[in-house]
Amino acid sequence: MTSRVDEADNADASEAVALRPLEVPAALTVGDLASLMGVDPVEVIKELMRGGYMLTVNEVVDHEVAATVASSFGYDVLKQPQREAAARSLVISSDDEDPELLETRSPVVTILGHVDHGKTTLLDAIRETNVVASEAGGITQHMGAYQVEYQDNLITFLDTPGHEAFTAMRARGAQVTDIAVLVVAADDGIMPQTLEAIDHARAAGVPIVVAINKIDRPDADLERVKRQLAENNLLIEEWGGDVVAVQVSALQGTGVSDLLDNLLVVAEVSELKANPHRAARGVVVEARIDKSRGTVATILVQTGTLRVGDNIVIGVVRGRVKAMFTDRGKSIKEAGPSLPVEVLGVSGLPEAGDIFEVTPDEKTARRIVEERLREKDLQRGVGPTLEDVHSRIESGEVKALNLVIKTDVQGTVDAVRTSLEGLTTDRTRVTVIHASSGSITESDVLLAVASQAIIIGFNTQPEPGARALANQEGVEVRFYDIIYNVIDDIEKALEGLLEPVYEDVVDGRATVRAVFSVGRRGRVAGIYVNDGRISRDSTIHVLRGGQRVFSGAVSSLKHFKDDVREVATGFEGGIILDGFADFHEDDIIEAHTSRRVS
Repeated sequence: MTSRVDEADNADASEAVALRPLEVPAALTVGDLASLMGVDPVEVIKELMRGGYMLTVNEVVDHEVAATVASSFGYDVLKQPQREAAARSLVISSDDEDPELLETRSPVVTILGHVDHGKTTLLDAIRETNVVASEAGGITQHMGAYQVEYQDNLITFLDTPGHEAFTAMRARGAQVTDIAVLVVAADDGIMPQTLEAIDHARAAGVPIVVAINKIDRPDADLERVKRQLAENNLLIEEWGGDVVAVQVSALQGTGVSDLLDNLLVVAEVSELKANPHRAARGVVVEARIDKSRGTVATILVQTGTLRVGDNIVIGVVRGRVKAMFTDRGKSIKEAGPSLPVEVLGVSGLPEAGDIFEVTPDEKTARRIVEERLREKDLQRGVGPTLEDVHSRIESGEVKALNLVIKTDVQGTVDAVRTSLEGLTTDRTRVTVIHASSGSITESDVLLAVASQAIIIGFNTQPEPGARALANQEGVEVRFYDIIYNVIDDIEKALEGLLEPVYEDVVDGRATVRAVFSVGRRGRVAGIYVNDGRISRDSTIHVLRGGQRVFSGAVSSLKHFKDDVREVATGFEGGIILDGFADFHEDDIIEAHTSRRVS
């Protein structure tokens, strides 16, 4: 007779077997899942079929489906940590490093400000070079990264363009920096791009040091600049605040030493450290195609040491470091934390802001890129929406509703901003990340991506590039022309009362060309897709003589003998519908999906 103790032990043992941990990425093929579990792929496919998923060995499943299937084989699925989940702030944390391995690193400083306020001239004075002379029209045409030595200390500078055409690059620059230097011309004061720069720096959560430039000009008005800074919540130390402000003349070199001294003080207070003994990781500042050298990526090493010969992954491209050069063109064999270098050997063209990391070998690099491409496909359109903001706040996923507001005229900005910020309560908070007049630009979308914000357009529309970028990055853009409607929707969103609105969309149409019998009662419609696509996930409407005779789900979809997810325009296939078999030749098959609209 088995004792209760034995029964309990057996129960514990079976539970332990049932909870074998298994790390699974956000997306993987059925074959890869079977390989991870050490199970025959046929058995995995059978289990998927039991759950209603008709998939082949090479088709991709997401983490949720993989977890359901794996549990049937005795595994407790854990999600692999996304390597880019922390990419909101692209400054890499050293919290998980061994404190004994950490060493003080150089600060990374970004130069921000309005066009022609003297950013590159200031950097010129710091570097004692002449970058401006080589630029078209005296305006910086690219983002560069440079390292200078001052009083036996190294400081890395990111020189971001001030022209509006490069606002998106400036937004990326503010995300990788330790300190933001805001350049304001004493004779011009705070301008629209200055306000944008302030919002980008704040969104990145970095300290701001103000450089009041052009103090040598006869029409310089320092008090006006200080007053404007205070009006934008940048209260300088001279006025009792905590923002460092330095008066400089980049052209004459006045005050440059004071600026560098203050940067070193701010860096010392921030206690910037990194582990140079680990595999390198960092961020892409810019990338370009060179006719003679191929892809050239300017990267900033943020932790670890990068060496020639290392296999690297940058976003969704990979490569092997063939050569590295400093900003002065010197060839080097290794690069430590806070050092910007040009790297040769990358297979594709990475994007500014992409994270790079070193992998043990080429095989690992290839696998990581494949995983990221799958994740990228699955994660499109996953930004915050007004409909789900209440549940995100309640669950602690987000602490506030972040908004980027664009209006038609400047006079409306304050009215909309004040009304929405007034909705803040003890439980929920509305934070306006940026508010200005004009059309919605790519810079606004990038700022929304960085801060997990929703864009509110009031009597304004997005530029074509901004609309495409918003769709690509999954940023929700809402349009209004009545202020009460804006307030009402935000209030409902915060209370969890705002319901999503959906519209029915026809994805494709096909014609039934033949009907085949399978089994006793089953019938397959042989179809030809006239336009669009017929997908297995669609709701199918069967039309006969202009009248709908059936509406339902797809039971099976084939192209010749293969199960497929969809059949595109110009191709033939076979379709079986769930609950309908009375097909006639020349019936029209319409594929419908329901999509959410703002």
